[in-house]
Amino acid sequence: MANLNADQLLEAVTKSYFGNVDLKRLEPALDCFAPDATLTIQTDQLTHKGRDQDIKRMFTDFFGGFKTIWHGDFNPVVDVANQAVAVQFNALRVRHDDGVERAANCNVFRFKDGKFQAVTIYMSDENPLR
Repeated sequence: MANLNADQLLEAVTKSYFGNVDLKRLEPALDCFAPDATLTIQTDQLTHKGRDQDIKRMFTDFFGGFKTIWHGDFNPVVDVANQAVAVQFNALRVRHDDGVERAANCNVFRFKDGKFQAVTIYMSDENPLR
């Protein structure tokens, strides 16, 4: 597959990924990842390996843990030559007890053949992605 252009990289992150995460749409969110992808929460020194293994289980638990999930106020840096996107954003999560969690995070997405090969997450709050 050819490399993605800047608009495609940004759309993959903000719409295909975060858009589906916010709607708790598991399969479309997972489709953003290569089968052998890794997702690392750097601030927790935790790595999930494999789209259909650890990453799928992580998202299943995450989606079930919250009534509402929202990501927005994106501030991206797109690197077409290296097929990467770094994005700062705000996150809001509403628990089932109506408690609210807010975070200001930064994710780095590295692409290979149009899919996430590696995602590194820097969180400002407690890690809900265990």
